[in-house]
Amino acid sequence: MRLLRYFFVGGAAAAVDIGLFSLFANYLGFPWLPVSFCTFLCATLVNYLLSIRFVFESGVRHKKHIEVIGVFAISTLALVVNQAVLYIAIEQLGWHLIFSKVVATGAVFFWNYFGRSKLIF
Repeated sequence: MRLLRYFFVGGAAAAVDIGLFSLFANYLGFPWLPVSFCTFLCATLVNYLLSIRFVFESGVRHKKHIEVIGVFAISTLALVVNQAVLYIAIEQLGWHLIFSKVVATGAVFFWNYFGRSKLIF
């Protein structure tokens, strides 16, 4: 049940990530690499806020500030994978920006869930 709730929370965060990425990189023409970095951070914050509301119980394992640090630490590895997938998809394979972003976002979904559920919450 918790994984299903996280799927919806992750979907909302992915919508923020992909939507902002689409706006700034695809429509406004900003460089995809820094845009992806910034939108990923925004999505991570959205994910954390929704996760502690609907998926995980905050403050059980760690104090709030340690939780936030932990979420962003786990997300750092996810960001590296996200950026690597984007680079390969866009620069090496020539895929469309948005399709590449969807693939990259999907590539880190389970890492984010299991990292948070096993190490933080």
